[in-house]
Amino acid sequence: MNAERKLDEQLYTESERKVAPKAGTWLLILGIIFIAMNLRAPITSVGPLVGLIRDNLHISNTLAGTITTVPLLAFALVSPFAPRLAKRFGMETVLFVSLLVLTVGVILRSLSGTLTLFVGTIMLGLAIAIGNVLLPSIIKKEFPHKIGLMTGVYSVAMNLCAAVASGLSVPLASNLGWGWIGALGYWVVISFVSILVWMPQMRKRVKPQIVKKSAKSEGNLLRSGLAWQVTFFMGLQSLIFYTIVAWLPEILIEQGLSSSAAGWTLSLLQFAVLPVTFLIPVFAGKMKSQSGLAAASGGLFVIAILGLLYGSTSLTVLWVILLGVAGGSAFSLSMMFFGMRTTTAGEAASLSGMAQSIGYLLAAVGPTLFGLLHDTTHSWTAPLYMLVVASALILLCGIGAGRNKTIES
Repeated sequence: MNAERKLDEQLYTESERKVAPKAGTWLLILGIIFIAMNLRAPITSVGPLVGLIRDNLHISNTLAGTITTVPLLAFALVSPFAPRLAKRFGMETVLFVSLLVLTVGVILRSLSGTLTLFVGTIMLGLAIAIGNVLLPSIIKKEFPHKIGLMTGVYSVAMNLCAAVASGLSVPLASNLGWGWIGALGYWVVISFVSILVWMPQMRKRVKPQIVKKSAKSEGNLLRSGLAWQVTFFMGLQSLIFYTIVAWLPEILIEQGLSSSAAGWTLSLLQFAVLPVTFLIPVFAGKMKSQSGLAAASGGLFVIAILGLLYGSTSLTVLWVILLGVAGGSAFSLSMMFFGMRTTTAGEAASLSGMAQSIGYLLAAVGPTLFGLLHDTTHSWTAPLYMLVVASALILLCGIGAGRNKTIES
């Protein structure tokens, strides 16, 4: 084991050598759950309110549409830097600061102004990007033998809050009279409570020290076929998810559903994700190889998308549920691969940063390219076939990413 590997283990596994008291372990799990609750809800709560925001601030449709694109670009740009910040200051400290930035971002976004809306949204994206990258690494460090179970726990918390947020936004804004400002601003309560719950973890912070970035370490990732398979598996499933979330209602409306029914169908997709994001990690964590599960995720994507394209509209609910199952499975596996395909928490953070940076760039391009293909062809056939190709690539990359190997080996 070389000196760099020893330094990495010293930085990331020091607390593993101490047996944490039972109460401390449960407090850590609670902290992970609360951080996860903040990783999607502030974003999914915006979509149903875009029209209200646009009309209130008198901005264009194009500018309003970028409200949901900006966080994805922030994910892509910040993700590679999260592991370096964690090595320099400790994961617990960096996550704590990210919660502070998140809280300020929620407050700024909820002020009535175009500038504060976008400044707050950028801050949200930066903070969430840190959590996206470092939560799998925290799990690798603190629960090395429970990666599947803990991935399931935080995935359910994240996706449940995302689904609830998208469902509550309009009732809070319209029925309760809070307006879009109140409907977006109430998430500050969750982020503030998360700060309080996470504060005890600051006792574990690593003593700050200068850690030089290792070109050899990054080179190992960039030269690793396994790392690229994990990266493209993560990226392509993100592309499909964000594209479907953006365009599924329009597709269903053109097929004859009302706008209300199309909206509820999209909610059904998000709720279909929930049980899968818990069960798949638990099952996958007990397997030596996850190639079969990863390939099945890609196969279900293909079946569901072709069903939307050629299947009977009476079976639309089935196709949407299959999309949710495929998406939940692929997302959970991609989060697990960061820990299972590496040997230390530091390596897990680096792989997570690489995969999520490239992955969210793909996710940001997906909805735009999908819409461009529709505008060019005046049909949903070519755009949906784009997703079929992405699904086939998920199947192929998943077979490789799911092998019982680590990047070092």
